[in-house]
Amino acid sequence: MNTLKFDWNPLTGIDIFGNFKLHFYSLMWVVAFILGWYIMKRIFTREKINIEFLDPLFLYTVLATMLGARLGHVLFYQAELIQEDFFSIFLPFRFNPEFQFTGFQGLASHGAAVGIIIGMYLYRRKYKYKSLMWILDRVVITVASGAIFIRVGNFINSEIIGKITDSAFGVRFIQEFYGEREIVQKTGIKNVKEAYNSVMNNPELLEAVPYRHPAQLYEAFCYFIMFWVLWFVYTKTDKGNKPGFLFGLFLVLLWTIRFFIEFLKEPQVAGREDYVSFMNTGQLLSVPLILIGLYFIFRKVTAVTK
Repeated sequence: MNTLKFDWNPLTGIDIFGNFKLHFYSLMWVVAFILGWYIMKRIFTREKINIEFLDPLFLYTVLATMLGARLGHVLFYQAELIQEDFFSIFLPFRFNPEFQFTGFQGLASHGAAVGIIIGMYLYRRKYKYKSLMWILDRVVITVASGAIFIRVGNFINSEIIGKITDSAFGVRFIQEFYGEREIVQKTGIKNVKEAYNSVMNNPELLEAVPYRHPAQLYEAFCYFIMFWVLWFVYTKTDKGNKPGFLFGLFLVLLWTIRFFIEFLKEPQVAGREDYVSFMNTGQLLSVPLILIGLYFIFRKVTAVTK
């Protein structure tokens, strides 16, 4: 049964000028943040919170997410950048081995989670209209919605790919398998876009690409369910009034999903086998966050009225 198998050779962005390109992955981040703003606005309206607190919350969340995700990736997966290409950690450019506009690539969800918690703490110190736990309980709903689009962006970019599979559901990631220089050499076509497109009509080159699990889509679907569960608990049950419950539920759902999907993924950094026992780095980092989530779910706290 091959009806669910397909080849993935997408247009990943729009060329602006020179090496500058508007990546669809970056647009997915924009969509995630804008949707999060609207969801949080609905929450503020529902709970009669002054809307003037929303824009600062949005700014803190964006900065905390991006900075935490980037630093998390460097510390957990690519620490060599600190010595080899330090400024590429904070700028959308690569300086070594050659200067290139890359956009903000290399972002870790574990780092983003820590960054958001720190960012919300700093936000709460300045804006004291509600408790830190109240803020975290609501922000995680928007984070869950945003995670869907981030994984879709990863799929568009042919990154965070799954392991090779012979199952009925597999994807051949053309642009992940062949590097830009390699595909130009193999096809003899200097234009990279045209070279990649020619693969689709070249059986020899196409057959060399293995089918892989579309792990990004698996995660995106799971995150959609997670968002629905959080929103349902928040709007339809009394558990949404218990401080820390939604935050804890988010941690358990998110990192449990991540833990099991990791079994289907290739190592986060190409060529790096980071397994310890049967777990990789992503799974090892997920376990303590799941335990923290369980603590917040089951701790005894009196529910408060919204």
